[in-house]
Amino acid sequence: MGRNIMVFNNNSNIAEIMRPLFVTEDIHVHVACDLQTVVEMLRTTDVQMVLMDVESREGDWLHGIELITYIREQSSIPIMVVSTQAAEEVKIMALDAGADDYVVWGCNPLEILARVNSQLRRYMQLKNVCANIDRIYRVGDLEINDRNRTVTVDSREVRLTPIEYKILRLLVQQRGKVLSISQIYESIWHMQAIGVDNTVAVHIRHIREKIECNPKKPRYLKVVWGNGYKVG
Repeated sequence: MGRNIMVFNNNSNIAEIMRPLFVTEDIHVHVACDLQTVVEMLRTTDVQMVLMDVESREGDWLHGIELITYIREQSSIPIMVVSTQAAEEVKIMALDAGADDYVVWGCNPLEILARVNSQLRRYMQLKNVCANIDRIYRVGDLEINDRNRTVTVDSREVRLTPIEYKILRLLVQQRGKVLSISQIYESIWHMQAIGVDNTVAVHIRHIREKIECNPKKPRYLKVVWGNGYKVG
């Protein structure tokens, strides 16, 4: 059965370059040239992934970050950025906005194909599992509703960024289990964890500030010194 991916902001002509490889994997490419087409395609086509450049032809990457945020608000499908923009700041902002992967264009096209297949496989597996379970997770008065991507604590809705949401959901799903910084980073960012302690720690601190009555004495998100973090 064929799989569908949408290519948006096709500045580097990634659709044309990758199309022959995608055909061999039975992946169908749909190119969206503007935001209106993106909205229509998400509504009417069974698209399982978005492949996009974060940078516009005018060199404006902040607009690309906003587009990632918008697409993530509309859908939970994987978003993979393929761009010549290699600045770490841009990568981090794209991932924080909701992108699932970020690849600097110029790498081997086979690597992009492998990453696309990995994201599609993970998404389809999760979709199949979630179709048969109640996607609401509870720990005490903390509740994560994965259907509408909301978090409530003591019946009060908490606004988390996409990355914060993913981290909290991961820890809640693994309730009681201690996850190391490396495990958290590699599960969320899908990249090798090298020198990422501060990155994870900052996100953990922000989550605590939002869900804990007293972040210094947390009820939910706890540190296990020298090992990592856990919920419960």
